Amino acid sequence: MPAGDRSDRHHLVLASASPARLRLLRDAGFDPEVVVSGVPEDIDDPAGTAATAVALAQRKADAVARLRPDALVIGCDSLLDLDGVALGKPQSEEEAAEFVRRQSGRTATLHTGHCLIDGPSSRRVSDVAGTLIHFGRPTEREIADYVATGEPLVLAGGCSIDGYGAPFIDGIDGDSSNVLGLSLPLFRRMLARLDIVVSELWRPRAR
Repeated sequence: MPAGDRSDRHHLVLASASPARLRLLRDAGFDPEVVVSGVPEDIDDPAGTAATAVALAQRKADAVARLRPDALVIGCDSLLDLDGVALGKPQSEEEAAEFVRRQSGRTATLHTGHCLIDGPSSRRVSDVAGTLIHFGRPTEREIADYVATGEPLVLAGGCSIDGYGAPFIDGIDGDSSNVLGLSLPLFRRMLARLDIVVSELWRPRAR
């Protein structure tokens, strides 16, 4: 099938309210429908950060797949692992500030769990991607001003490589799209495991 000529067989649904994930997919040529799962995002830390991220992604994808049984559903969830402890979204401004202080001058791993469910075939695959994040050392003034933006309250570990928090990230090792909440290379490989060519999901080119 020529690139850009999308098959009617695949209707991509993103099981997430994340603007960053949606922007990431759109910028990569996809045009997903967004259906928010609404499931709880509690952390089962004893399972390990990577395993918990996958379990949460599966929970989201399962909930949306029940609503869109004829669609291809992708669910994701990100957690930051710092010294073996999973950090999700801060629950308050105080916790957000504490997260930033704990990360200061440190390196942590951002794990994003992925679950892809192909409704028409009833097939599914799950996987996880990890990216190392090297944090800078923001001052107390910078931490307070960053928390005041509200941005860290909607981010795993209270950080990202775009937006207001970008100046506080010294660098990363690994997939940059993963830090934004969805690993595009992993997504392509997961599609292949379901016998779906990634270009089949690209939006049609203008004629």
